[in-house]
Amino acid sequence: MEILPSARTNPCNYYKSWASQGLLPLEDVEEFGYHRASGFMWLVQKKKIEHTFKKIKQHVSYATEVTAFVEQRKMKKITGVKTKELLLWLSVVEVFIDDPSSGKITFKTGTGLSDSFPMSAFETEE
Repeated sequence: MEILPSARTNPCNYYKSWASQGLLPLEDVEEFGYHRASGFMWLVQKKKIEHTFKKIKQHVSYATEVTAFVEQRKMKKITGVKTKELLLWLSVVEVFIDDPSSGKITFKTGTGLSDSFPMSAFETEE
């Protein structure tokens, strides 16, 4: 995954960048906002959706409202995103790319658990 060059100069494009890579497979987004000074972003979609990333067999739930603070290669203090581990839904609170050359992206839950996956697992299917 590569953060689009326009995301560096126009942080409002972070959502587009992450979504275009398949990380935010949201439907019917009604509202998107970004507060440049704080890095806070929010988006509202018509209804909650669940998505399965088939390559890594991960089930993820996206609430009608998703919020986060965005930085270069990082989304933190995320709300509205959960992942299913065994029988439990755990809140995803942070997503980051430590080393872009590694090809890995890390997801951290509110319980402190984290897992890294190949960025290719989130590429949108044609």
